[in-house]
Amino acid sequence: MSLFGLGSRNQRTFRTKKSAPSGSKGEQLRKHIDITLGSGNLREAVRLPPGEDLHEWLAINTVDFFNQVYMLYGTLTEFCTPSSCPTMSAGPKYEYRWADGVKIKKLVQVCAPKYMDYLMDWVETQLDDESIFPQKFGVAFPCNFEDVVKTMFKRLFRVYAHIYHSHFQKIVALKEEAHLNTCFKHFVLFTWEFQLIDKAELAPLDELLHSILQL
Repeated sequence: MSLFGLGSRNQRTFRTKKSAPSGSKGEQLRKHIDITLGSGNLREAVRLPPGEDLHEWLAINTVDFFNQVYMLYGTLTEFCTPSSCPTMSAGPKYEYRWADGVKIKKLVQVCAPKYMDYLMDWVETQLDDESIFPQKFGVAFPCNFEDVVKTMFKRLFRVYAHIYHSHFQKIVALKEEAHLNTCFKHFVLFTWEFQLIDKAELAPLDELLHSILQL
């Protein structure tokens, strides 16, 4: 069985491929992230550092946020099952269906764990594609890069929405709520800073979002 119980997709732990050698721009950006996160000021941590490239900043943070979501959901896989979560939902008003435009071209209804399986596979495929996420800094990003990132963040948000609506009591029982809330706050502030998700998509967690953003 895989580390996070996500089925045959990963008999290996997800490994961050977009890592940069010591002394590179990528390493500098990662150190900046670590320092600003360590200060506890999440609003400052999400801002583009002066003089830095927006696409490089988005790329590094996209990998980090994916890793966070992957790990968070990984703690819940034994509780998120086809019987407990027969649809990928965020409360009674919101149901998410899957299509990637390649293997699955029309939206299909799937259980939550299957949706997660499709999602993690899809994100990892994008991250591994060097024509989308160049491994060497300074290599040009594709013209549609921001659109790809926005789709990733929209779908990663759905994982948070599902966790909060369907599994929050289990998170509390595991004493992981502080970690979940901090990760989600960081994710939301980054998303808001760069306008990565349409407001309508954020509706399932509207009350929590207003609290974080203090709108």
